[in-house]
Amino acid sequence: MRTQLMVLDRSPDVTGQAARPVRLLWRDTADGRVRSWVPQLFARYAAGTGLLADCPSSPATGGDRAQRARMVMEAVCARVGWVYRRLEPPPAVAAANLRWLAGYRHPGNQGPPELRAALAEAFAGPGPLADGAAAVGDPLRVLPAVYHALWCGHLTTPLDEPLHEEALVCADAERGGRGVEERLGSRGGEGRDERSVRHAR
Repeated sequence: MRTQLMVLDRSPDVTGQAARPVRLLWRDTADGRVRSWVPQLFARYAAGTGLLADCPSSPATGGDRAQRARMVMEAVCARVGWVYRRLEPPPAVAAANLRWLAGYRHPGNQGPPELRAALAEAFAGPGPLADGAAAVGDPLRVLPAVYHALWCGHLTTPLDEPLHEEALVCADAERGGRGVEERLGSRGGEGRDERSVRHAR
């Protein structure tokens, strides 16, 4: 759940999120009993759509009750133009890289504008992380800005590979902050046709 929160937090399309935001109650048509479910996460997107999600440790977690709740949640969300997902755990390497970069998410790590411009120039083409940082200046000052830029998507690197000093980093404005969500299989949905909101699964 914590990792999925970080994935959502990193997405530029997500404008807000909450944990355990609502309890849904319904009457089971099979036996007439009142049942309930509390999804673990909610994300609001800039387009005005929403995602309700659970974060099971495996697809089978929760058993039949979770699967019945899934069908109800999907139907309810579709009626209000939201999406419901059971989010699969991300690969271990990608999750570890994301946790590391999240430690540098605070804007105080980005440095002054001239440092950000120097990083964009140093990584105009793919190059080793350590070499690019050393070309800009003192690594103790530069590396926090590199990691912050990787978190924000101003710089990109394959997050499904170990993040180390030889990892290839590149400034890629077109991909922006979308790299990790794409690599983690993140897909949400917008309205009933699921066209635009893409970064929450």
